[in-house]
Amino acid sequence: MRTIQKWHQRAASAVSMALTEIAAKAADCSVCELWGGRYREEIPVYASFQSYSDSPQWISRSVSNVEAQLKKGFEQIKVKIGGTSFKEDVRHINALQHTAGSSITMILDANQSYDAAAAFKWERYFSEWTNIGWLEEPLPFDQPQDYAMLRSRLSVPVAGGENMKGPAQYVPLLSQRCLDIIQPDVMHVNGIDEFRDCLQLARYFGVRASAHAYDGSLSRLYALFAQACLPPWSKMKNDHIEPIEWDVMENPFTDLVSLQPSKGMVHIPKGKGIGTEINKEIVNRYKWDGSAY
Repeated sequence: MRTIQKWHQRAASAVSMALTEIAAKAADCSVCELWGGRYREEIPVYASFQSYSDSPQWISRSVSNVEAQLKKGFEQIKVKIGGTSFKEDVRHINALQHTAGSSITMILDANQSYDAAAAFKWERYFSEWTNIGWLEEPLPFDQPQDYAMLRSRLSVPVAGGENMKGPAQYVPLLSQRCLDIIQPDVMHVNGIDEFRDCLQLARYFGVRASAHAYDGSLSRLYALFAQACLPPWSKMKNDHIEPIEWDVMENPFTDLVSLQPSKGMVHIPKGKGIGTEINKEIVNRYKWDGSAY
C-alpha cells in the first residue's frame, strides 16, 4: 500500500508540473516568468553518488566514479556515509579528499543511519576536512530534540527533509532549529506549488534550501526553475544560492531533458514553458501499458 501511495503521489506531482507548463505556454511565457521572473540565469549543481557497491574494492570504484565527474567540471559532490563501519567510511572519505582536493565541496549523506552519539563522531574530522558542504540526514526525523542538539554542536551545516510531504511537516523541525538547510523534493510533496511553499517557508525561518532531485531530469528541471526564482538573501551582488542535486548514476530518465551542466552550473532555459524539448523516445520506451503494477 505504501508503495502504491508513493507512486500515486509522484504521478500527482507529474500532473502538477504538466499543468504548470500548460499554463505558461497559454500565457506565452516561460515557467519562471509565470512565477514572477527569475533572479538568476544559472544555478549550481552537485554530482550525487550512491558510493557503495558489493565489490570488495568499492572504495577504489567510488573514487574512480568521482574522478570521472570531476573531469566533467563538477565542483561539488555528494557521497554516502553510514552504510558500512565508521572506520571504513573514514577511509573512503579520506581517499576522496586525496583525489578531489580541498577546492571541491563535499557533502556527506548519512540517510538517517546514526544516533546522535554516532553522528557526532564525524565532528573530529571536520576541522581537518575544511571543504564539507553539509552533513545530510544524520538521524531519523522522529528525534527532533537530538537533531537540534547535534546541530548546535557540529561545525558544519545540517541538512535534510527529502521525504517530507509538504510545508507542514517541516514546521516542527524548523521551529526547533533542527536544520540549517531543507531539502524538499518535487516528487515527494503534493505538487510543484507545495514544493515552492517549502522554499518560502525556509526563507521565513532564515534557513537555506537545496532541493533533493533524484527522480529524473524533469523534476530536477522544475527544482532548478524554483531555485532561480527564489528572492536573494540580500541586496549584495554576490548572492549565494544553494546547489541542486544532479544524479550522475545510471538512470534512463536523466536524459529525458537534454539540459547539461557546464563547470558545475546549469543555465536556465528561457523558452516558452520549460524552454526545452522532452525526449519522446524515452517516454514511449517506458510508457505504462495499463497492466497491473
